[in-house]
Amino acid sequence: ASGVVLTFAIGLLAVYLTLPDSDYSFLKLPRTLQDLHILRDNLERYTSDYTIQVLVGYCTVYIFMQTFMIPGTVFMSLLAGSLFGVLRGVTLVVFAATAGASSCYFLSHLIGRPLISSLWPDKLVFFQDQVAKRRQGLLNYMLFLRLTPTLPNMFINVASPIVNVPYHTFLLATCIGLIPAAYVTVKAGITLGELQSIGDLYDITSIGTLFLIGLASVTPTLISKKMPS
Repeated sequence: ASGVVLTFAIGLLAVYLTLPDSDYSFLKLPRTLQDLHILRDNLERYTSDYTIQVLVGYCTVYIFMQTFMIPGTVFMSLLAGSLFGVLRGVTLVVFAATAGASSCYFLSHLIGRPLISSLWPDKLVFFQDQVAKRRQGLLNYMLFLRLTPTLPNMFINVASPIVNVPYHTFLLATCIGLIPAAYVTVKAGITLGELQSIGDLYDITSIGTLFLIGLASVTPTLISKKMPS
């Protein structure tokens, strides 16, 4: 865990040293929409001229937050939409979220069992039972979990290696299952000034879009399961 923290710290330091001399007091993890507005307004000045540095810094912070279960990635997804637009924003968020979830998966595989057993003992038993019952259609189940709020994504990342979810199944379900929520959040980031609260993200239109994209994501797997071998 210390090695992972050190790696992220070195990456962020390298990004910081390649940016021009300026006042970077605005650089902090956003906790409110006001924080996010300040961060967006300042980063817009650097994004066009220092695109690589901004991208590397963004991904490093996002992956770090996912790895160590730090709340606030929804603000980072909004920021991606505001800075990079829908297509590049969704691609960036899905990549960073999947990489962060994978980092959390492997870290949990090494040291996560005592942590999750103390924090979520009931959820762990439930998840373990469900995974054991659904071994034949585990990808479908993992997609379902990613597309619905049945279990928190944070919990899924930490618990999956403990209950023996294979990494390739975890990776595929994560990469596909995060697309709908990423799309809705990134799209909302384009009109960041119109948001009054995080709850505004999920209006009727957004929920409908989320459902349709989620259905499209899971349909190929459902069809392949019904096809005769």
